[in-house]
This record gives sequence, structure tokens and C-alpha cells, in this order.
Amino acid sequence: MMALRAHTRGGPEQLVYERAPRPTPGPGEIGVAVRAAAITFDELTWPSTWERDGVDRTPIIPAHEFAGVVAELGAGVSEVAVGDPVFGLVPFDRDGAAAEYTVVPVADVVRSQVDAVVAAAAVLPALTAMEAVREQAGLTSGQRLLVRGGTGGVGAFVTQFARRIGAEVTVTVTSSGAADRASRLGADHVLIAPDEPTPAQFDVAIDAVGGGVPEWTYAAVRPGGRLLVLQEPPDEQLARKYGIDARFFVVSTRRERLEELATLLASGDLEVAVAQTFPLADGRAAYESGPKPKPAPGKTVLVVQ
Repeated sequence: MMALRAHTRGGPEQLVYERAPRPTPGPGEIGVAVRAAAITFDELTWPSTWERDGVDRTPIIPAHEFAGVVAELGAGVSEVAVGDPVFGLVPFDRDGAAAEYTVVPVADVVRSQVDAVVAAAAVLPALTAMEAVREQAGLTSGQRLLVRGGTGGVGAFVTQFARRIGAEVTVTVTSSGAADRASRLGADHVLIAPDEPTPAQFDVAIDAVGGGVPEWTYAAVRPGGRLLVLQEPPDEQLARKYGIDARFFVVSTRRERLEELATLLASGDLEVAVAQTFPLADGRAAYESGPKPKPAPGKTVLVVQ
């Protein structure tokens, strides 16, 4: 098969499009003919991308968010059949889906009824947002939520899921165009930078931007409230200063959440943004586009077949 691989740790400059062995599914796994694979640009900086249990596993294949068609079943698999369209998330310490074929535990996929690019673009940010507002924040109807970056890759899903719960949602954005989109996604209030929220106003705040969480985000949460930082660990000193519970988490894949996401996507009840697409052969250029301005909000997706 053809795949995007890195033989040496580093950034996008290490990625090469080349022929690679096609993986074979083991018990409880399936082989998938990949149709689309979404990119998380930071994954090339994660230890799990390059090693498992401290052991180097190069050469690696990146891009763990995927959609495709079941091509092969491992022993004991009955949940799906060859030919089923599926989407899911390859565990981060395994080879990803920037390839013509990938192997994934069957527990980490569900059948899909939507376009492969849309499904691949939704899976990781939507699952992250779902876990953030429900399990990590414990958000309930009527609570006041602040979303820093409420129209970004994850933030847009946070805004949508929070409104479905019935929370009062305030989002921060950087332009009037983004403000219009935030309102369409369901935000009750929109702050356009450099405007900042009133201190101690919110029960929960979720930072979906990263790159150094500004102090006003901590200050905006009432004492005893909660701040979730989705890109990096929070500043514990600032959390103590404002008397809040600040936490960071890594998303977990659960089949019931994947099933719910599949239903929401099929019904058209979630807006999924795709910033740009690249053919798999141009995968290195896709990763190199990370720091550059995007033509639209949303995920960057590799179109494989």
C-alpha cells in the first residue's frame, strides 16, 4: 500500500509518501480501506506518536481520525461486515490512517452514513467536546459556560453540545465573521477580542485555543467553578489564585459516544467544518500548512481514495 510515514522523530519535514507493508488485523480488529484521514497538527509532538511503553516504534504513520470501508475482519469480529462504511479513531500509540489501509480495534469504530471527509473531520473534535461538557465539566441546563475559541475545531462542537444541554453559552472570537458563526452554532453571547468577560461570571470555562491561556480566562470563573484546558495542562498557581478547579484531559474513545455521534451526523444536527483537503500524496504539505492561515475554519483532511 501507499502511506505517509516518518522514519525519524521530528516535524512535517520527516514525512515521506512511500510504499509500506499493508497491515493485517488481529483478533478483535478490522482492516479498513481508508477514504479520508483528518489531521491533528500537534500529534507529531506527542510521545505516543513515536513510542509505545517507552519503546521507539518508527517508522510511524500519522493521522488517527479516519473514515473508510471495512476491508478485512480479524478473528472474533461480528459487529461489522466487509464492505460497511465506518469511521473512528485509531489509538494514538498505533499507526494511523494516513495510508491506503489501516488496522483498528473494532470497539473504536462505528458504521457511518455520511460523507467520509465529514466523518473524519468530526470524530476527534466532537468526541473531545462531548467528553468535556459532559464528564469533565458536568455541565447542566441553566449553567453559564464560557468558551474561549468557540468557533475553532473543538470549540465549535463545545458550543453546539453545550446548547443541546441547555447551558447559557458565551464564546470569545477574534473577528465579526467568527461572531456570526458563533451565533449560528448556538452561542447566546459573543465577545470579540479584545473584549474580555466580567470576572467570576461563569460556572464553567473551556479553553479550546491553547497557546498560553490568558489570566482573564481563570478570572472569569466563579470561585468553586471549573476550567477545562483542552490543549495543555492549566496553570495551577492561577487556579489557586482564583479558587477554581482547573484540569486537562486526554479524550477517551467509547463506543456509545461514537454511536451517538454517528446518529447526530446522520441527522444533520451537527455543523462540521472542513478547512481544506489534500490528497494523501501531498500529506507532507498538509502537515506543513499547520501554522499557516486557513481558507476556512475546521479540520484539514487527507483524501485517500
